[in-house]
Amino acid sequence: MKRQGETNEVADVIAKRRERIAIRKGYVSLLLRLIVVIAAGYVLFTQVFLITQTHGQGMFPALKDGDLAIVFRMQQLYAREDVIAYQANGQRRFGRIVARATDVVTIDESGVLLVNGTPQIGEILYPTYAKDGMEYPYRVPEGTVFVLGDFRTQTEDSRDFGPISLEEVEGKVITILRRRGI
Repeated sequence: MKRQGETNEVADVIAKRRERIAIRKGYVSLLLRLIVVIAAGYVLFTQVFLITQTHGQGMFPALKDGDLAIVFRMQQLYAREDVIAYQANGQRRFGRIVARATDVVTIDESGVLLVNGTPQIGEILYPTYAKDGMEYPYRVPEGTVFVLGDFRTQTEDSRDFGPISLEEVEGKVITILRRRGI
């Protein structure tokens, strides 16, 4: 016959083992959840969104040097006036779409931009002057967009590189986080 003390000791040992097993299961569950969250975050911020810092003043005042831009990579159709991130000459750049495929772009000597014969006036503070290497009126080819920076007198854009292929467009800028002395 077992004594009462031995029975309590066995019950204590069993309770401690159950507690250790429960703690171990909790840690394993936590680790698996962390792995899923990290994998989802990786996919989200490498395939769906792009977070990048802007460089230069080519899109001033919309984007300033050092701002963080959040870019939506899954955008399929781009409209005029969309601000996009794109690759040109091996560098990430930002610009505003002013014309899409089959649109006709004309830049006159007075700095007025015409798209399909309509003057493009809006919030752009700087005149648009033509640069060497491109003749106007210019018809934008299929599968491309014509992109200009907002600081039009100080930027490199489609006037320098030609139209931007949709394959070189990384996505549409959906929000900007302003740098304030960071």
